[in-house]
Amino acid sequence: MLSFFKKLFSKEEEIQEDPMKKFLVAGLGNIGPKYHNTRHNIGFKVLDTLAKEEDLTFETKKLGDITTYKHKGRTLILLKPNTYMNLSGKAVRYWLEKEKVPLENLLVITDDINLTFGTIRLKSKGSAGGHNGLKDIETQLNTSKYSRFRFGVGAEFSKGRQVDYVLGEWNDEEETTMPERLEKGIALIKSFATAGLANTMNTFNGK
Repeated sequence: MLSFFKKLFSKEEEIQEDPMKKFLVAGLGNIGPKYHNTRHNIGFKVLDTLAKEEDLTFETKKLGDITTYKHKGRTLILLKPNTYMNLSGKAVRYWLEKEKVPLENLLVITDDINLTFGTIRLKSKGSAGGHNGLKDIETQLNTSKYSRFRFGVGAEFSKGRQVDYVLGEWNDEEETTMPERLEKGIALIKSFATAGLANTMNTFNGK
């Protein structure tokens, strides 16, 4: 009888630890008050909004701030790297390995100047497109085949002013429409974990 219960509990543990039900969602950004409300920090902003809605608290751990979100039988590890944008890959690789999350269950949230403000797009792979955070993740993981959630920030800047633009704060019009776009982004994250990549792309891309 005792061996029966041991087997039963071990099976339950295996189910709980199923790696295919574990996800790492990394929102990219820079730490520190001066970067808090900048376009480049949209990854942090999305995760902060999700955490606030679900009453989650981030803890500062190795290479980043971490919290865990349970949703419909899935475990989502939310990561805000504290390595600054250019070394984001170091934190992503560490937590992927530590939590034994399959690469296909990684989702990286990043700003994108090639999309108009508020446009969201999910891709299964792609180039870094000049984005230093994505560039470092690709270097650290030795692949560009990981899912990225690109949040459009627009490109309303003159030649040579790109850095100032992405490190600048949202304007009043963007702030007004931001809550609705953040809600859409949170819905995308939940869908990625439950409905899968292809279904989520079909549902959310360009919306």
